[in-house]
Amino acid sequence: MAKIPAGVGPRYPHVVVLVGATGDLARRRLLPGLFHLSRSGFIPGCRIVGMSLDELSADAFRDFARAALDEYSSRKFTAEEWHTFAASLDYVPLTAGPGALKAAVDRAEKSFAGAETRRLHYLSVPPAAALSAVRMLGAAELVERARIVMEKPFGVDLKSAVELNRSLHEVFREERIFRIDHFLGKEPAQNILAFRFANGLFEPIWNRNFIDHVQIDVPEKLGLGKRVGFYETIGAYRDMVVTHLFQILAFMAMEPPTALEPASISEEKNKVFRSMLSIKPTDVVRGQYTGYRTEEGVDAESETETFIALKCSIDNWRWAGVPFYLRTGKRLAEGERIISIAFREPPRSMFPGDSGVGAQGPDHLTFDLADASKMSLSFYGKRPGPGMRLDKLSLQFAMHDTGWVGDVLEAYERLILDAMRGDHTLFTSAVGIERLWAVSTPLLDAPPPVRPYAPGSWGPNAIHQLIAPNTWRLPFERAWRDPNATGN
Repeated sequence: MAKIPAGVGPRYPHVVVLVGATGDLARRRLLPGLFHLSRSGFIPGCRIVGMSLDELSADAFRDFARAALDEYSSRKFTAEEWHTFAASLDYVPLTAGPGALKAAVDRAEKSFAGAETRRLHYLSVPPAAALSAVRMLGAAELVERARIVMEKPFGVDLKSAVELNRSLHEVFREERIFRIDHFLGKEPAQNILAFRFANGLFEPIWNRNFIDHVQIDVPEKLGLGKRVGFYETIGAYRDMVVTHLFQILAFMAMEPPTALEPASISEEKNKVFRSMLSIKPTDVVRGQYTGYRTEEGVDAESETETFIALKCSIDNWRWAGVPFYLRTGKRLAEGERIISIAFREPPRSMFPGDSGVGAQGPDHLTFDLADASKMSLSFYGKRPGPGMRLDKLSLQFAMHDTGWVGDVLEAYERLILDAMRGDHTLFTSAVGIERLWAVSTPLLDAPPPVRPYAPGSWGPNAIHQLIAPNTWRLPFERAWRDPNATGN
């Protein structure tokens, strides 16, 4: 097994209290992720105490975890590795109360034979259940030496976010709270920082003088599945924009931090949020896919949006006048996660009218936020032959080209490690989340009506008026090159 670099993992063994341990997120991401971190040596020792509403025994929870690994783990493992992990699992039904949970954590900590330990409480529960889970941890006296990870959405408006923060701070200090955004845990999102601030080619032009507009586009092909009941009360804006897309926007737009440290990066992100203008309802298109209202658990006259596109602005020296266009939704034509930066076009007077220059729009720098990242820079180049005919060409990079793709940590794995280490770089602060709800208030108070769109489309037709005279980058005019293809 490869040696783990110093500083990547936590210093101390950890007991993880996984509240919501039989839920979909735990099954798909958290249990496979904790298994990989444990067996790979990222954590010097780990015990997991599951807790949920299901009345399970510890052995039944181990069976649940094994089924989760068999179905969702992307990495092969041996029988010995499984047995080692299974021995680290315990389970307490929620109905057993704080005393039983405290006893299970004590047993787990004693198994480390006197070594100094830390606790990580991961709340994989709906927002309505978060506070009761926090209070239970307090009643179980499990706050000492502990950090807590909260799932999104964090509140549903400014008032609820302020109240949730206030109640949380009664039990946990702010520096112990980690509000998770798995988009920022992805390697490509972090690569934005490296790309911007480590390359003299791009940082000088990363401003309103050279950039015309920015798109952050996260369409999803999937529907809602078992999340319909939750989604009906939340909608696309609360579920995706406040908690994901605005966080990506902050990485895109932030000023250079004074150091590559959590406090410095968090402060620069919060400066972006403070500079954001309030979202105007007239700059928003809300949509709902045809057939949503007939799904089980949905109001027959529901106005919940399953799609949203909006324009927002950052009123500071770097970005004044540059529109940021955001789009996300369910049951759309493709599942993608891209950031696309459109550069201002130069004067074209020297080129003849039939040269083709400008015919395919401005040059773009595009980041693909898939787990194995890709980047593309489009530009005009001369077509071989006589005369001056120009075509759009592109330079492309894919993580697959480097041989490093096997080293990529899944987003939740990265974020769990960071929370164990106390690194807030990729997490949202109380100040930041409250500011985002504040700029969202005009939209939440007077949302535009939802417009229907066909499943498999790109959303309501009104999105084209929203972005005019520009156009959406998705669908792409050209495909990403296949890194496995020959002859490229």
